[in-house]
Amino acid sequence: MYEHFNLDIDMRQMQQNMQNYLQQHWKLFAVEGVFFIILGTAAIIVPHLFTVGITLFLGWLLLIGGIIQLVRVVTIMDMPGFSLWLFTGLLQVVIGYFLVSEPSEGIMTLTMLLTVLFAIEGIVKTYLAFMMRPLARWSRMLLSGITSLLLAIVICASWPGSAAWILGLLLGINMIFLGGSLLNISLHHKNTT
Repeated sequence: MYEHFNLDIDMRQMQQNMQNYLQQHWKLFAVEGVFFIILGTAAIIVPHLFTVGITLFLGWLLLIGGIIQLVRVVTIMDMPGFSLWLFTGLLQVVIGYFLVSEPSEGIMTLTMLLTVLFAIEGIVKTYLAFMMRPLARWSRMLLSGITSLLLAIVICASWPGSAAWILGLLLGINMIFLGGSLLNISLHHKNTT
């Protein structure tokens, strides 16, 4: 029982720390949110490209998005959840680099890599949402995590037939949900400073 009490205190302290960081760095989160919304919209506009061009396009989206996330993470290294944010940023950079450097490997490989990315990202974002739980708008991050997990399931269910167009569409939807959740959370905490 004593351990459970300590875990509750630790969780509350982490949540308070998260709220403080969101209040202090809301502009950074807002810019990242807008960036992901723009990238997501671009990905939805071109879902029909099934050539090597889509592999390069999506690879660059992941690489740039991952770099942007890593820049934010490195900027505020003592932020709660640092290792989880760092992990998803690194994962995006690694997968993006692979797609840019090996475009001829094909759409099927890309489909499976994105499925893994969405599944892991969904788990991480869901966990981060529960870290933020009593904070206002925490459910937006939870929705983003659940959406990522659902996207992974949709890709698996439709693979390989729809791999040529589903990648851009699903990546765009995922980025818009992530960007929307970051923007919504950041704008809410702007008003609490």
